[in-house]
Amino acid sequence: MPTAALHNLGCKVNSYETDVMQQMLEEAGYEIKEFNDTADVYIINTCTVTNMADRKSRQMLHKAKSRNENAIVVAVGCYAQAAGEKLLEDSSVDIVIGNNRKKDLIRILEEYRKEHRAEDTLIDINHTTEYETLMLGQTSGHTRAYIKIQDGCNQFCSYCIIPYARGRVRSREEADIEAEVTSLAAKGYKEIVITGIHISSYGVDKKDTNLLKLLQRIHKIEGLERIRLGSLEPRIITEEFAREIAALPKICPHFHLSMQSGCNETLRRMNRHYTSEEYYEKCEILRKHYEKPAITTDVIVGFPQESVEEFEATEKFVEKVNFFETHIFKYSKRQGTNAAKMEGQIPEEEKTRRSSILLDMNKRHRQAYLESFLGKTIEILVEEDMKADGQEYQTGHTKEYMRAIVKSDKSLENQIVKAVVKEVHQGEMLKCEIID
Repeated sequence: MPTAALHNLGCKVNSYETDVMQQMLEEAGYEIKEFNDTADVYIINTCTVTNMADRKSRQMLHKAKSRNENAIVVAVGCYAQAAGEKLLEDSSVDIVIGNNRKKDLIRILEEYRKEHRAEDTLIDINHTTEYETLMLGQTSGHTRAYIKIQDGCNQFCSYCIIPYARGRVRSREEADIEAEVTSLAAKGYKEIVITGIHISSYGVDKKDTNLLKLLQRIHKIEGLERIRLGSLEPRIITEEFAREIAALPKICPHFHLSMQSGCNETLRRMNRHYTSEEYYEKCEILRKHYEKPAITTDVIVGFPQESVEEFEATEKFVEKVNFFETHIFKYSKRQGTNAAKMEGQIPEEEKTRRSSILLDMNKRHRQAYLESFLGKTIEILVEEDMKADGQEYQTGHTKEYMRAIVKSDKSLENQIVKAVVKEVHQGEMLKCEIID
């Protein structure tokens, strides 16, 4: 029996695609090995979001070949798409498979075994309207599954290479999504996470569908308990959208609204298509329709030409919005983007200073949000066992994606239990007591 090992780099979309490729290999008769083991085939699903991601992708490809010099090493995904011709010259890489060709993995491997070469493994991703149909039957987890609903992005933010690696927006057929979710729910998965490169754009390339209509459709699937949304573009949040999703009880009140900066001048240079005032309005709409929504975001500090005053505007804005969690990233120059060519690059030590300010704020905001649930009754989807303070607990997540722990004499894995919040443990999780 041939053996294969997989390694994933990058986003949740990559994770979903890696799970599907593993499933394809298993169905084709491969035994799946750990990546650090010796295998006949190594699949590295690469990332190209930053120069560092490119470097890590190359390192993992070389590491795979060093595990077994006779193995077939396959570079897949975004870095493979962006640097395909260059990778073909790398002696550690045998096959390069770009985006929209993962579905052909097994055929490409068989062709390579016979001919010792693989052809037509890269397409012009920027000139295709085809959505690559992949169907997930199972995941490595047992309670939560990621569902990819679209690929590509039309935004062209000045710091981002992804539209060039993933192409334009291509939406998956509603019926295919419904079939996948129905199958996973029948297998016992209680929660799905809607993911994609830019899920707010779902349906822009099709007639008679959009993200809201898709959610209303899959909300009807029996056995499914929770629908969690991936990262949203702020502009999708309207009174109508918020009102309609609030009427769907399976939708988790956990909203990651991509922001990047709280300063309008910085947003303009980033080619983000909203102002801080508009962003704040979207947060207020969500808070109008949900009692305590968990609103999270991303912030890039040290974007080219970001002055001290611009950063302070972002600092004040983050304080004003009062997020549950703020994910802070120091700007990393990505060759091939407009931002990389901008003058006024910020020194690393200044990026670190600004980052630390927001990290401290995030810790404070997160603690306050968790404490606001003390004494409240919450629902936890239990996922696994864990130890805390030398004691045995079971842990899972609330609808708001707060981590919570409970004690029980019986296994509660993949069950949704009600519990009362008793304590915030180390600012990270809720200690709870189950309601019988």
